[in-house]
Amino acid sequence: MDSVANSLRRPADFPAIWKVVNYVESHDEVFLGRSPRIAALGDASNARSWYARSRARVANGLVLTSPGIPMLFMGQEFLEDKQWSDYPAGGNLIWWEGLKTNRAMQDHLRFTQELVWLRRRHPALRAQGFQVIHVHNANRVIAFQRWIPEIGRTVLVVASLNESSFYNYELGFPAGGHWLEVFNSDVYDHWVNPAAAGNGGAINASGAPRDSMPSSAAITIPANGLIVFARDSGD
Repeated sequence: MDSVANSLRRPADFPAIWKVVNYVESHDEVFLGRSPRIAALGDASNARSWYARSRARVANGLVLTSPGIPMLFMGQEFLEDKQWSDYPAGGNLIWWEGLKTNRAMQDHLRFTQELVWLRRRHPALRAQGFQVIHVHNANRVIAFQRWIPEIGRTVLVVASLNESSFYNYELGFPAGGHWLEVFNSDVYDHWVNPAAAGNGGAINASGAPRDSMPSSAAITIPANGLIVFARDSGD
């Protein structure tokens, strides 16, 4: 998770963090015969399994909540797992039919669409303010703060690549009081997931200072999940 944290920080030779382009798939990397696509990387034996679905949601979630310009490669928004090729005879065209017949692809598209809308509703996710506040390599958890400089509108993003959910996970918060859980990736697994692990829509950060933050709360983090907290519901 230290590597993930370092990849989210502004490179030293970039004058502004918003100029960074963030992605986990590109036409160079996932070209036929090169690196696997995220869904296949999540589970090489079954790119539609829970492991593949949930890990792909975390990867795409980090792209869309981290500072900079997010880039999604074609089909990434609906869990396309085939490498691409510009030779149509090779059988590597996007599987559009899957959006009509495949539940995992349909749910992943909904996840991506609503995460894009979250980014639009919360300007902090498009602003300059950014700092990693928590990295735990053994737990495979990372948390970072986004805000609008000199204004606020703070958002806290928590991501886990642990294959078990955490309950009562102590985490620092940028301010005490009421925080809304405005996004939970676990909800999108077999939408609407009745067994989603979450925080009931809100938490109260009334704990002692932690992670160099003035307050803390004991939260639930879903397995292979991404959750977002905010002080308001957005624009």
